Amino acid sequence: MRGTTVGTLPSFAQPLRIGTLTLRNRFVSAPMERNYCEIDGTMTDRYIAYLERRAAGGAALIFTEASYVRADGKGRIRQMGVDVDDRIPGIRKMTDALHAHGALVGVELNHGGRTAQGSVSGFTPVAPSPVPCAVVGGEMPEQLDEDDIEHIIECFGDAARRCRQAGVDVISLHGGHGYLIHQFLSPAYNLRDDKWAEPTLFVNRVIDAVRAAAPDVALGIRFSAFEGIDNGLDAETTRARIDAIDTDRLDFLDVSAGNYEAGQWIIQPGEWKRGLLAPYAEQYTRDFDIPVGVAGRISSPEAADAVISSGQADFVSMARTLHADPDFPNRVLAGERYRPCIACNYCIDSLAAGPIPCSVNPWVGREMEQPSLRVSDAFTAAVVGGGPAGMAVARELALAGHHVDLYDERTTLGGDFALASGLHEYPEYRQIVQWYFDELADLDVTTHLGETVEGLMLAEGNFDTIVLATGGRGPTIDLPGSHTRRVRDVREFLLAAEPPPPSITIFGADREAAAVADELLQHGTRVVMVGPQQQIAHDVGRRGKIVLLPRLASAAGLTTYLSSIITAVDHDRVEIRTDGHARWVDAPGELLISHGIEPRADLLDIARSLEPRFGVHTVGDASGDGGSIHAALVTAADVAARITVDAAAVSKEQVGA
Repeated sequence: MRGTTVGTLPSFAQPLRIGTLTLRNRFVSAPMERNYCEIDGTMTDRYIAYLERRAAGGAALIFTEASYVRADGKGRIRQMGVDVDDRIPGIRKMTDALHAHGALVGVELNHGGRTAQGSVSGFTPVAPSPVPCAVVGGEMPEQLDEDDIEHIIECFGDAARRCRQAGVDVISLHGGHGYLIHQFLSPAYNLRDDKWAEPTLFVNRVIDAVRAAAPDVALGIRFSAFEGIDNGLDAETTRARIDAIDTDRLDFLDVSAGNYEAGQWIIQPGEWKRGLLAPYAEQYTRDFDIPVGVAGRISSPEAADAVISSGQADFVSMARTLHADPDFPNRVLAGERYRPCIACNYCIDSLAAGPIPCSVNPWVGREMEQPSLRVSDAFTAAVVGGGPAGMAVARELALAGHHVDLYDERTTLGGDFALASGLHEYPEYRQIVQWYFDELADLDVTTHLGETVEGLMLAEGNFDTIVLATGGRGPTIDLPGSHTRRVRDVREFLLAAEPPPPSITIFGADREAAAVADELLQHGTRVVMVGPQQQIAHDVGRRGKIVLLPRLASAAGLTTYLSSIITAVDHDRVEIRTDGHARWVDAPGELLISHGIEPRADLLDIARSLEPRFGVHTVGDASGDGGSIHAALVTAADVAARITVDAAAVSKEQVGA
């Protein structure tokens, strides 16, 4: 059944046949590398708990991740492996857990080829041709010879056998994103002149091997509809490649885009349209007699329904959306609110460092630690500050049964994060602010907006615990001549919500400076940026700034002086020092300072003097943990959990007495 609406059911609620299997709905938890396995690629209880939450959340098919079939194809430190039989018991434990929730289980078979680096795998990378991948380190790969190609094909078959022995229902071959199969398909990376120059020979041989090793498995291929690079595969050439693949031996197609040199198409930024790859999937859905899925910013039920009901795809592959809210399928099927992904790409940018978190969900990767404890008595809590950390701790406390009063001196919730949500680069940020607002309302959190909290107010409230989420302030910068023009912290500028000025100077080149400069440039403001950093937005991951930096680099209205500091200010110029050399440069307009923030601790001593029985706590910027929304929310969640444990212990003592 394709994506037609049946009765009152939305298109994504309908079951779908893939091979001999039936998906209970059209939501597929897409393959997503997470670094949750052991170093040797073995499945862990942590990873099982993560996947099990997504199965319990209602997704029809749960993929793990791109899993290496041979050790030299490993691209991540804790990537899942299917390369030896020792992996089978862990995968079996995982499939049993997911099947118990009615979900099907999928594994994506992969070899990284030129994208796998020896610093991770311990081996020299191999590829169809010796074309290095600078994005991940640029190690020169060895060209595969005939015997090695045959061995990797055999490894794909062996990996499929292991998956079936472990109870895996669905196997997807990773034929996109610039990995080995894709490298054979691409004219940019397959420069051979032997029989393997034929671009689809390798993938068709892999299909042969997998079908021989696991004849009853539901088998498909994920591919990039285009690469997004010069001399690579465009949409037309990709279609010709897919036409030449033995798709009559496959049960589904899954459409994505991009490669490592065009990573913005693999993991799209939040400023791009939702469902933007669906038009590229439409021809495959129309012309092939097997189900077709598509990925690409499908982060709302409206986007999912539009893709499926229009016939552009039969199912939607969702990675970050279900990373942020494992219950997304069940919630949208019931017409309920879900926690939104803000497409900040913090998850993907964390891959190089280890296990990936989520900016908006503090329990991602910590499912085994997520508390379910509720207090039997309604203890009172005051939360001062309504930014992300304050909203998060208020929500967690209210969920645990506490009575919460939330105070903020501003007239709206969201703090500085809400200011950022109005910028060109962060259009999805407002979604999580609104989600918290609605959650707090449903949980009967008493919100006091436009109120400045003082010690007497806290004392009169006689709260059992006080949480300070009061944020921070920009540091005071004393510059000679600063009296000659207006000088403000960049956050004060955003809070004022004034019309964009004709020109402005920003001292700093960090995340906030870059985002504000980008916003002002959209409105025609001339921007001069002076920063001690060697590069703009040094504190943002590669994927998080993958479209921002090229846009800034091409902006005619932006003048930058990096590795420089401002040492003096005049009316329309500043003195800068670069490598020990001073000079005056034109720098008109107001001077904005973007030098980070320092915690606001105004109320800390007063609150502690009140000695609330469950203590005084600081979260977010007020505690120094506000470098990212993820850090702020994790601190908030952990503080709420500690307060609840202490409160439950008191309740138990009171009952015992």
